[in-house]
Amino acid sequence: MPEETSLARTTDISETITSRYIDFKLDFSFHHFFAKEGHLDLLRDFLNGVFEGRKVIKEVRLGKTERKGDQKDNRKTVFDVYCTGEKGENFVVEMQKGNQKHFKDRLLFYTANLVQEHGKSVKADWDYKLPEVYFVAVMDFILGDNSDGHYLHDVRLVEMRTKKQFYDKLGYIYIELPRFTKTLEQLETNEDKWLYCLKHMTEFKEIPVPLSSSPTFRKLFEVAEVSNLTPEEMNAYQKELKRKRDNYSHDQYILEQGLEQGKLRARHEMALQMINEGYLIEEIIKLTRLTKEEILALKK
Repeated sequence: MPEETSLARTTDISETITSRYIDFKLDFSFHHFFAKEGHLDLLRDFLNGVFEGRKVIKEVRLGKTERKGDQKDNRKTVFDVYCTGEKGENFVVEMQKGNQKHFKDRLLFYTANLVQEHGKSVKADWDYKLPEVYFVAVMDFILGDNSDGHYLHDVRLVEMRTKKQFYDKLGYIYIELPRFTKTLEQLETNEDKWLYCLKHMTEFKEIPVPLSSSPTFRKLFEVAEVSNLTPEEMNAYQKELKRKRDNYSHDQYILEQGLEQGKLRARHEMALQMINEGYLIEEIIKLTRLTKEEILALKK
């Protein structure tokens, strides 16, 4: 069980916090870890872990957190974390808590916006050379379109016949966090350690021993410590924690309502079948637990 933390801070609301470390899978937390100037070494280390040596990022700079289309009525594109590398690479990093109907379309839309904006800022004699653009999505759900059991997916443009990479400056990495099931003893790579922390942060009572020798992870746990939040940060965190719990409660209610409606529909179908087969009303009431009035209404 998580260790309960006593807090002596004044906040606008009093949402109970029951863990020593903040929940990584909230918008506030994701920005707290990755979108602050003093924490960019954490963002860089995370990206290097995810790219597994294919790219080595030595420096990142925070970019704008939102981008707008050309027309006033275009929908605003909002990034969780947008940053650039020392070679001009563009990185979009986001935490997705729930699936969306057009999830893949949105990834393409975001990266297309980045590419399009680059084209607007160049000179007339531009030769179409573009920077590298990468989208990294950490998802707290399973996308549902693969059955290989892998949790990290590296998507690139390839020529289908030869399987050779067609274009090496556009990529999409999405991580299905529920599929990551490694235990603390099974962690091997830096990527493993990051994903383990993202998934289990609120469960820790202290930094795990296998991570304690790393300056990066020692800093991560210090940044994540609830007691180290400022009053303003604490207030923002509590508000979002309350929103998460309210949303969960609402979703559970909708699910329960759906289940109850499904059970009632099944009892109605069973009663109709029994009516057609000539069962007595008393027998139908006993087996379906419907009232006499409900059963008579079905006969009309």
